[in-house]
Amino acid sequence: MTAPGGTTTALTAQDVSRTFGTGAAKVHALRAVSLSVEAGELLVVRGPSGSGKTTLLNVLGGLDTPSSGRVWLGERELTAMRPDEVLAVRRDEIGYVFQAFGLLPVLSAAENVEVPLRLRRTPGPERARRVASALERVGLADHARQRPYELSGGQQQRVGIARALVAAPRVLLADEPTGQLDSATARRVMDLLREVVHTQGAAAVVTTHDPELVARADRVVDLHDGALASTAGARRS
Repeated sequence: MTAPGGTTTALTAQDVSRTFGTGAAKVHALRAVSLSVEAGELLVVRGPSGSGKTTLLNVLGGLDTPSSGRVWLGERELTAMRPDEVLAVRRDEIGYVFQAFGLLPVLSAAENVEVPLRLRRTPGPERARRVASALERVGLADHARQRPYELSGGQQQRVGIARALVAAPRVLLADEPTGQLDSATARRVMDLLREVVHTQGAAAVVTTHDPELVARADRVVDLHDGALASTAGARRS
């Protein structure tokens, strides 16, 4: 089946629902969510805690499977792929920024950023160049050899962002990427995300409570009790 939307549509969800538990304990985390994201678009999903934002990102990125509905990456249906195919897509085409950092404690900052490139078998010299560039972009060039426990929460989050960007993903999914950052660093990261989306043509879906990040979005959707409530914001160049 061909994905809905035009040829520049990078990511599509159609009537996606996700439930957890059964009977009286059943929780409807997502309720028939439909949305699409264009290449070069920064989409912000906002909503209160427990509204289903993280679950939506997990489903869009192939980290979780919807109870019903479909997800496409371009014209390929992610929800129809075999597990090994989904793993390859996640490795090669999707960058993730996790709210809880997700760094490997035994690796240095540079080694954490390098992980996606090693999984892709990128040659060593190219890995080194890309890692150095990614750390420089998030302001951590001088912390490349430090391990996560030697970094502040905000620094760990920036390592996570560098890791997500290092392989120039087709789709970027970020869960509260500025939640652990001071205001000055948050603004720098928000500008970086917007720059990457617009100059590299990535499609980004970002969850946030930060009004400054909302203001930098190309489009905003509101998620409440697992359902999309409204859409706002015109596409900006």
